[in-house]
Amino acid sequence: MREDVAPPASCPHQPTCPPAEAADHAAATCVASHPGQGWWLLCNGVVCFDDTGELLPDGTAIPPCRVSGNRRTDGEG
Repeated sequence: MREDVAPPASCPHQPTCPPAEAADHAAATCVASHPGQGWWLLCNGVVCFDDTGELLPDGTAIPPCRVSGNRRTDGEG
């Protein structure tokens, strides 16, 4: 974790929100929402973006999940 970033306070929610390092970290409770700017802050310190990208509290960026077009795999198009 970067030294200039304080870790999030203990989670007050029940059940407790998953930590930022957990695979299900996006299931944490939203504590601040800015839909006009395209982002929201989760209880565990993760910032989620409308494009599905994420920024973890330690500064790690998770790129957006890009889904390719609807391609048929049955050979018909």
